[in-house]
Amino acid sequence: MSEKNREGKRTARDRLAVEREKQKTADKRRRTLIIGASVVCVLGLAAVIGVLAANAGKDDKASGPAVAPSGAQGKDGLAIPVGKDGAKSTLTVWEDFRCPACQAFEAAYRPTIHELTDSGLLRAEYHLVRLIDGNLGGTGSLRAGNAAACAQDAGKFSAYHDVLYDNQPKETVDTFGNNGKLIELAGKVKGLDTAAFRQCVNEGKHDSWVDKSNAAFKSGGFSGTPTVLLGGKNIYQDQTMTPAKLKQMVQEANKG
Repeated sequence: MSEKNREGKRTARDRLAVEREKQKTADKRRRTLIIGASVVCVLGLAAVIGVLAANAGKDDKASGPAVAPSGAQGKDGLAIPVGKDGAKSTLTVWEDFRCPACQAFEAAYRPTIHELTDSGLLRAEYHLVRLIDGNLGGTGSLRAGNAAACAQDAGKFSAYHDVLYDNQPKETVDTFGNNGKLIELAGKVKGLDTAAFRQCVNEGKHDSWVDKSNAAFKSGGFSGTPTVLLGGKNIYQDQTMTPAKLKQMVQEANKG
């Protein structure tokens, strides 16, 4: 074999070796990119899962069938009644336990409402909503509404209703979102803090019912809480209304 041919073969082998090395380098780079891309995809998926997990429960919309509390009446069983069924006057109250205006209404009108319901002149129907949860976040309106419904199951709605307003936190503080706090407050109502009440509160037995009541409030076109209707008229919007005037109106209705 001539020197020239041998030199040509060496050159060809060298070129082939170089090409093979280039190919190995390219393959290695490609594998690195594929692994890197896979890691990015996994991390991206983990990020998505993390976001979903973080957002899960923020709205905390209840699921499952709406279980009305014992004795609930009215359309779809959304009203908790207090007072005599045959009373000639009915006061319909849409309220949110986190709502400061609801607490103010309670402070001003509670003694009169109790007097009129206890005497059989007035029947009050309470509808529980969760507007503050939607406006400020949290679950205190829902949790307190469920707990109040659990108190209704125990025949102690009215007393627990008053305790919740007497211990209402600031609107921006979601204290009522803690079931433990709601159970603690039940201790202020004689005979309410039972195993059945605790289970009802912790399991959110009436969560879907509260959500259903909230949906009814929104579809009713009401402007806010409290919405207080006497004979279908929103007396809360009446600037001349006072507890004394409410009492007079109820008494006159019972004379007719």
